[in-house]
Amino acid sequence: AGKSLHHGFADSDRVTRIDLNRAGTPLIEIVSEPDVRSADDAADYFARMRELLVAIGVNDGNMEEGSLRCDANVSIRPGDDAPFGTRTEIKNVNSFRFLEQAITYEIARQVDVVSSGGVIVQETRLFDSATGRTESMRSKEDAHDYRYFPEPDLPPLVVPAAWVASARAALPELPEAREARFRAAYGLSDYDAHQLARLMPGAAAYFEAVVGAGASAKAAGNWILGELRRLMKDAGLEDVGAVPVSPGALAELAG
Repeated sequence: AGKSLHHGFADSDRVTRIDLNRAGTPLIEIVSEPDVRSADDAADYFARMRELLVAIGVNDGNMEEGSLRCDANVSIRPGDDAPFGTRTEIKNVNSFRFLEQAITYEIARQVDVVSSGGVIVQETRLFDSATGRTESMRSKEDAHDYRYFPEPDLPPLVVPAAWVASARAALPELPEAREARFRAAYGLSDYDAHQLARLMPGAAAYFEAVVGAGASAKAAGNWILGELRRLMKDAGLEDVGAVPVSPGALAELAG
């Protein structure tokens, strides 16, 4: 993965500089089918995807540093039975809120263009969070603009079904399953189970360790979601695993 730098240097008006500091870092693209129907659904899909990638340990989920980005393709049509319209691509959106705002604007823009008798141009656009608008970046009118051709130096990769099965079997407990287990096994409320199992990094393992050390599930959850979270915020900590209070000590305090 490389990064083009178009400003910030004395000669930026004449040249583009290339930052290759991330060269050698794997780049994976996950492409969905065109089955997301609203901006808030798209943001929720992106949030759940981030949650899964962090849970299985393949991504740190840091969108500010570029570990995870979203390219949103948007097209409109008059009804579910109509063919898809011409799509535009909103490039490199780095937050759930910006993604929802960008898609909402782009849908309204395309509706306005079509309603006025205009034609949607297939292009790549960028979202300006300051103005809340998408702006044209470059046109992609033909298939060859997308580089739809075989790469001669990269032969096809055939993944055996047995390898896929073994990888699936080795997956850790996923967030939704953990949340359901916390409700069933510990009698936690929907809110507490969701917070502990999915939203607070490191909280699930810490919570179970506190319970394993003798605290009741309710007391452990209350302490972690209440006083411990407040102290973490004051200390600038995000991962419960970094808290310098052992699960045994918190269990003793809860008792």
